[in-house]
Formats: sequence, C-alpha cells, structure tokens
Amino acid sequence: MRLAFIGDVVGRSGRAVLLHHLPRLRESLALDFVVLNGENAAGGFGITPKIAQEFHDAGADCITTGNHVWDQKDIIGYMERDQRILRPANFPDGTPGRGATILQSQDGGRQVMIVNLMARLFMDPLDDPFAAIDRILADVAMPRDVDAIVLDFHGEASSEKMAMGHYLDGRATLVVGTHTHVPTADLQILPGGTAYQTDAGMCGDFDSVIGMKKEAAIHRFIRKMPGERLSPAEDAATLCGLIVDTDDRTGLARRVAPLRIGGRLAPAIPDF
Repeated sequence: MRLAFIGDVVGRSGRAVLLHHLPRLRESLALDFVVLNGENAAGGFGITPKIAQEFHDAGADCITTGNHVWDQKDIIGYMERDQRILRPANFPDGTPGRGATILQSQDGGRQVMIVNLMARLFMDPLDDPFAAIDRILADVAMPRDVDAIVLDFHGEASSEKMAMGHYLDGRATLVVGTHTHVPTADLQILPGGTAYQTDAGMCGDFDSVIGMKKEAAIHRFIRKMPGERLSPAEDAATLCGLIVDTDDRTGLARRVAPLRIGGRLAPAIPDF
C-alpha cells in the first residue's frame, strides 16, 4: 500500500496549493490513502466544516489537528458526526470527537488506523501521550487487525517526537511530527520498520514565520508586547509531506521519501 502524509495546511495559500495538487498526486503517485493535518487551514487558526469537506473532496481520506482544533467553534458538531477528522486522543475523557479511527482505503481493500496525539513539552499539557497510544493499540495490531497504523504526533520538542518514534518502532507504519511547520531532514525507516520524520513541514508560504506574515511575528519578538494579530502569509505556497510504501505482509514501511511541490522550497518528488 502507498500512503501519503501532508503537513499542516496554513491559511488560504496553503489550501490553494493542496487543492491544486492533491487530486493529481493521488493519480500520478498511485496513492491508496492520504492523511493531512488541517488545524491551521482557516486563516491560520483551526478548521471549518466547509474547509474539511473541500479537503475530503480533493482526496484527503483523514484530517488530523492539534492545539488549534477548537479555534473554529462550528467544527465541534461536525467532528462528532464525521469520523474522518480527528482531534488529539489525549484530550480528557468527555471531549467531543475522537482521537483515533479506522478507515478503508478508497478501493475498499485496506484498513488504516489513524491516531492523532499531542505532545506535552512546551505545549498546553494534555494527558500522557505514551499511555494514550498504549491504550489505543492494546487491542489493535498489524497485520492482524489493520493494514497500516499512522500516528500524527503534534508537538514542539523534537526530543519528545523522536522518543515517540522509537517507542512505537515496529508497532506503527508511520510516526510523523507536525506543529513546527518546517520539514526536517531526518526522514528514515527506524530499525524495527517504522517510517519516521520529526516534522512533515507545512502547506504554506515559506516567505514567512512558520506560515504567518513575518512583520507581525518579528514585532512580537522585538517588542515583547501584543501587536497586530498574526495572519497567514499569502504568496505562493509549498506543499510539504512524505510518501510511504508499506509491506503488505507486516504493515511496516518498505520505502519512504519526501514530497515538496511549489513555492520557495527545493522540490522533492518520490521516484518510486
């Protein structure tokens, strides 16, 4: 099976590059399943039901989120109804929505578990993500129950993301970080067969500060005072993500490669 994971979609320009390229990528790369992080899609803060539906219509099988999940209040009811959009699973019990789901590939032949967790270092601390993933995977394993397991670990600290990757090595197909919006150069297959990257990057304008207009962001660092509200940069965006080929016998990764299209960053298209 061939999976794609696409990093945080930021604002209008991020949506534009995703909606333009994703339908073509599904065909040209023969993608069986696509996961993307959409928590910054609505003006940089949250996601709306309308945007979520646009992403699904363009070819996203599952949408993950993070610390901005509740910024758009109308997403709450939508998330209760649609199992194709997730919030971090380590929110307290009783939080609307779900943090893990099992979905079929578009051809109906594969079962994919997607898990969304939020890290704790330098973040609004939620429940222990390591204990949460153990509970989620207590009764689900590859290839017995599902054909692949994908974890979006939304967090700030590279150390915490790396620890989670090694913790799940051999138990998941892919552990990938989101939130920092910068694609890291450590894309690899860990010794136990799990594909890993500390951060997938973003779909957004890289002439910015992590997708936001740079002038307002710089002002906050220089003055240390509230100023203009942050808003997404709106020039040409780069689509960032990765592609994983799995071993059908085990569900683990066979090959992994970066994906970058458009905008300012050097392009990267898998050659397999």
